[in-house]
Amino acid sequence: MPLVNVMVNQRAYTIACDDGEEEHLRDLASHVDSKVRELLGSVGQVGDTRLLLMAALLIADEHFESLARLDTRSRELSDLSAAHNVVQSRFGSAETSAVSVLEAATKRLSDIAARLSPA
Repeated sequence: MPLVNVMVNQRAYTIACDDGEEEHLRDLASHVDSKVRELLGSVGQVGDTRLLLMAALLIADEHFESLARLDTRSRELSDLSAAHNVVQSRFGSAETSAVSVLEAATKRLSDIAARLSPA
């Protein structure tokens, strides 16, 4: 299990991760560090523990907002899919009706042509 050194709030942390996850862990730590730096700009140095907790809460808030947007989009997609099915069904019905009308018109034209043609 590899050990990865990351920096958060100018402090080094060594964290173990699964093979192949090193870069992902660095990216996550970088994201946490950016939230901590963002907080430092607005609330100042309030201690590592409080800064990390506040950063975690901001990230959790973003996560829950993303889940809510994903749920909304999922419902919208489901509604669109249902509407698509209704349109497809109506199109099928319209197509069937159009075929029937054309077949009837063709029959009438054939009957008229038969009556007009010399015997």
